Amino acid sequence: MKPAAANPPYKLPTRIFDARCKACWFMAGLIVLVVASFASLDLQWAQFLSFEAARSMGRFVAEFFPPDLSPVFVKKVAIGAWETLAMSALGTALAAAAGLALALPASRLHSGDAAWSRTPTRWVLNALRSIPELVWAALLLISAGLGPFAGTLALAFHTTGVLGRLFAEAIENAPPGPGAALRVQGVGNGRVFLYATLPQVLPQLMSYTLYRWENNIRAAAVLGVVGAGGLGQLLAFHMGLFQMNKTATILGAMLLMVAVVDAASHGARRRLTR
Repeated sequence: MKPAAANPPYKLPTRIFDARCKACWFMAGLIVLVVASFASLDLQWAQFLSFEAARSMGRFVAEFFPPDLSPVFVKKVAIGAWETLAMSALGTALAAAAGLALALPASRLHSGDAAWSRTPTRWVLNALRSIPELVWAALLLISAGLGPFAGTLALAFHTTGVLGRLFAEAIENAPPGPGAALRVQGVGNGRVFLYATLPQVLPQLMSYTLYRWENNIRAAAVLGVVGAGGLGQLLAFHMGLFQMNKTATILGAMLLMVAVVDAASHGARRRLTR
């Protein structure tokens, strides 16, 4: 008869502010930072929540109604919406191609890979995504001029940095088995990536691309404020003239376009990740 197995020793739970409880210390630091932020900023809550502020906001919102639904203006808004959609789609497509090209040198393809270009390429990706789309657009307006071309390039540059980093992480975390089996047979790194790594990570790469397209729809709508075309340019123009009924139509078109693209992209990403 085998002796009964001894029960494992009971371990006391980690104390809340034990040095090993890193998450607890992180949360405490975050709370201190939030409290310090509120204390350092001169937030006029009493003025913001006053009756006079609410009445002024009510008068401002009333100026949006009724929206301008004249056929001529609706056609102009539809053209601006199509321009915004095209900017976001083309900018995302260019970024996906450039991001994949930069993700390869930015990732370690296998355990024996020296990956000498990994660090400098990641610096490039960090630099691209650290500059917001609006700043890219303002810089590119000098060389590309007013219009959707500057907006498309601004989206492409920023999104290349984001997708390149995400793609590199996905490639590095791909299961190594299929690639190792091909590498043992003497297959080169390029063919190993095409026939082993890429088929495994392609659904994830497509999901990342679609998600960034959702974000770029919103960004493209805002880029027009600095003269980069699309609905944003119409919005800045009519708000500058205080034509709030036309502004309401443009805002409604933005909301509708973002909702439709979000729903379509969400459905496509769910099918890809099944």
